Amino acid sequence: MTNKNWNEIKTNDSWALFKIMAEFVQGYERMSEIGPCVSIFGSARLKPGDQYYELAVRVAEKIVKQGYGVITGGGPGIMEAGNKGANQGGGTSVGLNIELPFEQHDNPYIDPDKNLNFDYFFVRKVMFVKYSQGFVVMPGGFGTLDELFEAITLIQTKKIDKFPIILVGKDFWSGLIDWVKDTLANKFKTVSPEDLDLIEIVDHEDEVIEILDNFYNQYDLSPNF
Repeated sequence: MTNKNWNEIKTNDSWALFKIMAEFVQGYERMSEIGPCVSIFGSARLKPGDQYYELAVRVAEKIVKQGYGVITGGGPGIMEAGNKGANQGGGTSVGLNIELPFEQHDNPYIDPDKNLNFDYFFVRKVMFVKYSQGFVVMPGGFGTLDELFEAITLIQTKKIDKFPIILVGKDFWSGLIDWVKDTLANKFKTVSPEDLDLIEIVDHEDEVIEILDNFYNQYDLSPNF
């Protein structure tokens, strides 16, 4: 690589900062107007009729009937299910879309004025963390795990305020949590046992609502940082 090419890269990186700033400004301005929401995460690959797709619909519908909005990644699968449930329940339905080479496209259940598009994953992730009053995590893949563990890390390190992190689907999540408990906490001691208190695992939509209500009977609803 020549010095000329390296200088061109540095110039492009500098100009990219303005695009990044614009995404943050747009996200902050639009999300701050929406009010308290709960984020629902999960696989883009699960279809209508799948047990967890249908459960996500019911979870989202119950959430909006409790007065929260629902935020998803705006795409298909569990994201679609979350927006569908919010839509059916007559509540706020937000989609934070990301440009991807596959899987991602807007689902039809997002409120038209609450459909945001992002080029940068890290900007989008900030919006989820800042404006969510809880994370409801359905079965998913690497992206779902990324959102889950980032939230746990930020709360653990006190970079953000604590909020409910609810894993839905004991059959799906129990193996992972057992590994965290047995291998990380007990055998290698790379995490503290109390860190596991940040997570709750449930199977039913009513349990999700109970956890959210119990938490916000003690804490105020507000952005997380």
